[in-house]
Amino acid sequence: MSKFVSSVKRFIVSEDGPTAVEYAVMLALIIVVCLAAVSAVGSNANAKFNKVASMLS
Repeated sequence: MSKFVSSVKRFIVSEDGPTAVEYAVMLALIIVVCLAAVSAVGSNANAKFNKVASMLS
């Protein structure tokens, strides 16, 4: 565990820290967009399945 903490400290001290923050923000935005897309596709698929199920009944 101490090796992990020391490597995190070195990473934060180095100049790569701000770049890592930028990448984290981009990753968060990508995740939000992906979740929205999956939600929209899921809603459309659910509606289509319900339509097919009602026609079969």
